[in-house]
Amino acid sequence: MTPTQSSLPTIAITMGDPSGVGPEIIMKALAQDSTRQLCNALVIGDAERLRLAGRLAGIDLEVASLDDPAQADFAAPAVQCIDLKLVPADLPFGKVSPVAGEAAFRFIEKAVEIASAGIAQAICTAPLSKEALHAAGHKYPGHTELLAELTGTPEVSMMLVSPKLRVIHVTTHIGLIDAIAKIEPGLVGRVIARGHAVLTKAGIANPKIGVCAINPHAGENGLFGRGEEAEKITPAVEACQAKGWDVRGPLPADTLFFLAGRGDYDMVVAMYHDQGHGPIKVLGLESGVNITVGLPVIRTSVDHGTAFDIAGTGVADERSLIEALRQAVGLAPRPVAV
Repeated sequence: MTPTQSSLPTIAITMGDPSGVGPEIIMKALAQDSTRQLCNALVIGDAERLRLAGRLAGIDLEVASLDDPAQADFAAPAVQCIDLKLVPADLPFGKVSPVAGEAAFRFIEKAVEIASAGIAQAICTAPLSKEALHAAGHKYPGHTELLAELTGTPEVSMMLVSPKLRVIHVTTHIGLIDAIAKIEPGLVGRVIARGHAVLTKAGIANPKIGVCAINPHAGENGLFGRGEEAEKITPAVEACQAKGWDVRGPLPADTLFFLAGRGDYDMVVAMYHDQGHGPIKVLGLESGVNITVGLPVIRTSVDHGTAFDIAGTGVADERSLIEALRQAVGLAPRPVAV
């Protein structure tokens, strides 16, 4: 390994659901010299599935089938893949399958093992299918909750990042009524604190954080809702302000996202899934990145799903994966050069 390569972080890239676009976007991303120069990419998945996806996408790139990370040769012009050999050759693209769900679970499990051992400095995940995951008997709402359990982390937060906006979520994959019931000052405060910690570590000395209300117009002094803002959000904001942090809210979400989009805020705290996801996705799926905040390992992800409707056709867009790798590299500790 050259000195340049030895100084790069190793990123464990999970292949995601093998029936989705994960294999294809990985091959497309790693076929680009600029992407390979970002990091030492170690794919956790199935070598033959990657080869098939590469052919379907018109990518002329070899895939090295590895049993152990120590076998990886990052100087070689080939995708380095820890090959778990869990994907049948005849597994169709674009269909929910418990076989695919089980494989996706095992890819993540192996990536956590590798990252926890310090072999990889971060994990970057391609999309999985929640339905396939459940069909395989793994009852998790998504990557975030799965990674939290595998790492023994009691509570994590989802942060979405685009070039113009950062959004951290108080609740994610639960129904709206359940989300409102779950929101309480302690949870809101912990989410703000996790976001504040990420931003300060990224070099923003005193980040300006805007906190969304639940109701339209932030409840309009009690005219809308049942006093949720005063009961569930305001105490957390005041506690953060008492620490000297620049935290403001609860603010009307529509106005806050406009202000944040023009640069007035470093981060927005969204109360529920669609409140935060909507603005990010309007800015473009190809630029959005999902970061799990609070894990003992760095984890980033594409901000899109398995796209079963186009999986296997060779047309999936790899730009969100490339951006997720960039974010992982930016957050990852650097190994000592040898």
